Amino acid sequence: PLAASTVVRQGTRGFRLINKKVCMLGAFAVGKTALIQQYVHSIFTYRYLSTVGVKISNKVLRVGEQDMTVVLWDLEGKDDYADVHISYLRGAMGFFVVADGTRKETLDIALSLRILALDLIGPVPHALLINKADLSPSWGITDDQLRALEQMGIVVTRTSAKTGLAVNESFQTLADSML
Repeated sequence: PLAASTVVRQGTRGFRLINKKVCMLGAFAVGKTALIQQYVHSIFTYRYLSTVGVKISNKVLRVGEQDMTVVLWDLEGKDDYADVHISYLRGAMGFFVVADGTRKETLDIALSLRILALDLIGPVPHALLINKADLSPSWGITDDQLRALEQMGIVVTRTSAKTGLAVNESFQTLADSML
């Protein structure tokens, strides 16, 4: 059985089409938009454009024998988790919290946003993405910190929106766990 907030509709060829809402949460400039652009369009740009409010993108992918449309909600970066538009999280079936490996303070923000999201939408599939793995020599987040989070049961993945490292795999893993 599918979750109540899963949208299922009949496709033109008689196939069931499933839509799942996924929210991207994190501080300013951690790479949420860049991760989505890499995933949806296989592109990376050095040009930084701050997201205002929310930007929605879609991608159809295969999960087992089923096609699924992942509806990605790219929420504007927040350095104060109390300022997140709670209504944007409503109906999410999964989420990513994103931190910038070169800025240790973004990990604390991501962890606070994770708790907020879980409190609001319940125990849905989610993961912590530590972005900018291509800059790992200048990281402020240590391997010990990441291991401690994993020992707490948090799914942690090192990603790079620039190189594409673990981007597709992260989204596919989340999609698999949502179906």
